[in-house]
Amino acid sequence: MERLERIWLSIWDRCCSARFLQWGLGAILAWLLVALVLGMFWSSTPDGFDVRNQAELQTDGKPVIGTHTAGTLIHMTETLLDKPGGYLSNDMFPPGLWLDNMPAWEFGVLVQVRDMSRAMRKSFSRSQSQSTEDPALAKAEPLLHFDHRNWILPSSEREYRKALKLLRDYRDRLGDTSQPNAQFYARADNLRDWLGDVSTRLGSLSQRLSASVGQRRINTDLAGDSAGRQSTAADGEMEVKTPWLEIDNVFYEARGTSWALIHLLEAVEQDFGEALDKKNARASLRQIIRELEATQSTVWSPMILNGTEFGFLANHSLVMASYISRANAAIIDLRDLLSQG
Repeated sequence: MERLERIWLSIWDRCCSARFLQWGLGAILAWLLVALVLGMFWSSTPDGFDVRNQAELQTDGKPVIGTHTAGTLIHMTETLLDKPGGYLSNDMFPPGLWLDNMPAWEFGVLVQVRDMSRAMRKSFSRSQSQSTEDPALAKAEPLLHFDHRNWILPSSEREYRKALKLLRDYRDRLGDTSQPNAQFYARADNLRDWLGDVSTRLGSLSQRLSASVGQRRINTDLAGDSAGRQSTAADGEMEVKTPWLEIDNVFYEARGTSWALIHLLEAVEQDFGEALDKKNARASLRQIIRELEATQSTVWSPMILNGTEFGFLANHSLVMASYISRANAAIIDLRDLLSQG
C-alpha cells in the first residue's frame, strides 16, 4: 500500500512539474507576443501636424509673430514625450529596451528642438547682441540639452517637461500685448543664422547616410588650414563605412530630423513671411519643405535595405541622402538670397 502511494505521489509530482513548466512557457510566449505587438506599435513614427492650427489652438485663435515657431517647438517636444510608448531613448525594460529605430528618430527630432531653442534664445528673442536674453528661454535651452539617455535622478523626461513649462511661459508672454518683455524679431539675418545650423546638420547626415555602402574619401579635416599643418596623411584617402548594425539608426535619425525641419520651416514661413517676401525667398523656402517631405514616404520594406549603388537591391540610405543633399543645397541658396540687400 505504501509503495502504491509513493508511485501515485511520484506521478502527481511529475504532472505538476510538467503543468507548471507548460504554464511558465505559455506565460513567457504570451508576454513576448504582447511585447512584439507593442514594439511594432511604438515604432510607428508620429504623423505630421498643421503648424497654423497648432498656433491658433495654443493662443486661443490669436497668434502673433513668433507664436508659430514657439508653438511648433512646444508641440514637437510634447510629441517626443507623449507619443505612443512615450519617450523611448532611455527605456531600461522591454520592449522599449529592444527598440532602436524609434530612439534614433527621437534623437533626430531632439537635435532640431535643441538648435531651435538655442536660436530663439540668442537671436530670435533679442533685438541685438548687447540686449538681454529672455529669462525663460535662458533656462529652457540647457534643460533641453540634458542627456537624452538618462533614466533616473533625474530622468530625461523630467528635465524636458521643465523646459516645456518655460517655453509655454515665453509663448504666453509673447501673445500677451500687456507684457512687452517677451519679443520675437523676425529678421532675415536671424533666420539666416539658424539656417546655417540646419545646413551643417544636414551636411553631416548626408555624409553618414552615403557611408552605408562604404566610400573612399579624401581626408578634408584640415582643408583650408593656413598654418601649414596638413600632413601627407591628411591628403590621402580613407575608407568610411557605417557599421551594419547602425545603418537603420542613421536612416531613422535622418527621418526624424527631416520630420522636425518640415514643421519648423513651415512655422518660419508664417513668422518670417514679411522678411521672406522682401527677399523674394518664399518660393525657395517652400521648395526646401517639398524636398524634405519626400523623406517621409512610407518604407514598405520590413527592414532598411542596403544594396550597392547600382545593385539589384535598393539602398534606402542613399535615397534619403539624395533628398537631404538637395534640401541642403536649397538651404545654402536661400541663405545667400537672405544675405542680399
